[in-house]
Amino acid sequence: MTKLGQWLCGLVLLGSAWAALALAPPGLRLPAPCRQALLPLPVYLLVAFGCYSLATVGYRLATFNDCEEAAAELQEHISAARADLSRRGLRF
Repeated sequence: MTKLGQWLCGLVLLGSAWAALALAPPGLRLPAPCRQALLPLPVYLLVAFGCYSLATVGYRLATFNDCEEAAAELQEHISAARADLSRRGLRF
């Protein structure tokens, strides 16, 4: 299962549990404080997901590895392309 499938499965499970509690079936009586905390729960979860996503991107960006070999290879390709273009008459 892909990561997207896992997230969607979790979202469906949480959404169905929230809907079951928020719609208050006839046999279920929730206290008023629980109902007041339950109704804005999707907004809180969306904000928490945004914070998690931002923290994950920030961490991955902070621990991004430098690729010295790839940078050297790219510089070689650039100098070869410049030499080829100079040979064809292009001035830099």
